[in-house]
Amino acid sequence: MTERFVALPNRRATKLLARAVSRRLAPGDLFVLTGPLGAGKTFFVRAVCRALGLHRSVRVTSPTFTLVHEYETVPPLVHADLYRLEGASEASFTDPTLLALAEQRDDGRVLFVEWGAPFVDALGGDAVVIELDVSPRTARVAATGPRSRERIEQLDP
Repeated sequence: MTERFVALPNRRATKLLARAVSRRLAPGDLFVLTGPLGAGKTFFVRAVCRALGLHRSVRVTSPTFTLVHEYETVPPLVHADLYRLEGASEASFTDPTLLALAEQRDDGRVLFVEWGAPFVDALGGDAVVIELDVSPRTARVAATGPRSRERIEQLDP
């Protein structure tokens, strides 16, 4: 597994990493964001959206309760939060294919999925996994396949 570590001592460093990611992503990519509550997963997605040209008037918020938000960026970005699915007891509620996320990748959208680590295979596999930590503030960026490995190797934060 290819991986890189990036120090994120402040919000500016997180925005710089998001810009670096936005310069290297391609339609159909999958980014899985992990880390504790408050680690900055939604902040990171907001910074990626801004780097992809989303106007500041469009709010980028956590999709914890709606599960999925779509943004008209170039390429189009889908932001999902599977936190509630991870702890669900019924199998029908824990299957992210119900949200058609893998199909959205096939349609050329970029997926950013919070709490998606248990669902990487169901989401189409080959993901860039960004693990955000709060003490100290860092990001561990790892690849699960050849496509994501290429994204990480091209990354220049």
